[in-house]
Amino acid sequence: MSRLWSEMTRRTEPYVPGEQSGHTGIIKLNTNENPYPPSPKVTEAIQEEVSRLHLYPSPTADGLRRAIAETEDLTEDHVFVANGSDEVLAFSFMAFFDPGRLIRFPDITYSFYPVYAKLFGIPYKEVPLRDDFTLDIAGFEQSEGGIILPNPNAPTGIYEPLDGIRKILEANPGRVVIIDEAYIDFAGPSAAGLISEYDHLLVTRTTSKSRSLAGLRVGYALGRPELIEGLVRIKDSFNSYTLDRLSQSGAEAAFRDAAYFREMTDKVLLTRSRSADRLGKLGFRILPSSANFLFCRHPGMAAEQLYSELKERGILVRHFSRPRISDYLRITVGTDGQMDQLIGVLHEVLAE
Repeated sequence: MSRLWSEMTRRTEPYVPGEQSGHTGIIKLNTNENPYPPSPKVTEAIQEEVSRLHLYPSPTADGLRRAIAETEDLTEDHVFVANGSDEVLAFSFMAFFDPGRLIRFPDITYSFYPVYAKLFGIPYKEVPLRDDFTLDIAGFEQSEGGIILPNPNAPTGIYEPLDGIRKILEANPGRVVIIDEAYIDFAGPSAAGLISEYDHLLVTRTTSKSRSLAGLRVGYALGRPELIEGLVRIKDSFNSYTLDRLSQSGAEAAFRDAAYFREMTDKVLLTRSRSADRLGKLGFRILPSSANFLFCRHPGMAAEQLYSELKERGILVRHFSRPRISDYLRITVGTDGQMDQLIGVLHEVLAE
């Protein structure tokens, strides 16, 4: 720790992303990427934009925001876009959560939340999930500073029905409730349908999962125009050009190709169901997943050992050493072929 660091730098505990292997032949099931490429229309749109890279991109990303708004049956002033959903979340913490006012999020959740809270000096309370890893709605009532939670949750993959989200919204009037829907396209109805009823609801999304754009870095938020204006004020005080030309044109093309989106999402859902059944036959205990991953444990072998055995055989999954979930592995749903290889290797490892 350097004596030249600021107080903010000293208190920061950086987020640790999933391992990115540079080796060929690795089956990568640890970061919840979509196993299928983006729509061919994305590639076409990016190629057309290359000749204009000498010009600044639109700071307001009107074309992309319009495409998202049409997809969500909203207007452009209900949509905010930025460089990945993590940046959207960072701007949201700055725009809506105050230092000195305690916010709440689940104890088992996306590990960037405590990172941002510490970075911006925002006190927080981790609300314990129930023993079955579902939300304890009562624990999110009357928050002093606001609420943030993922739905479906990460890393558990469990989806909270909208009745529960509505109860949280009604129990926190006057405080922003952020529902992080990174995996909603693999789940049930979105909380975006509640925006017309609740002016303090912000829904955040990513194009990294269901739209196969993890490498393009495009995230967005949906909410009432006054919330979106707050996010724009923060963005424009930080960097007006957060999304480059290639990201804007590529993401817009992805939203315009609804048929391809539905086809790829359906493929992931079918593979998820098939893989869960096969893991169950190997003795795994699997939480009900509404995401593009499976959260599971095996009573006959420690999760950390399973993680190591798989890694040695060229398959990456995710293991968290946190309390309550250290016995679990998070396995991204890959292609049918990738999941076949995973099941085969697991069969060998468990037999040994």
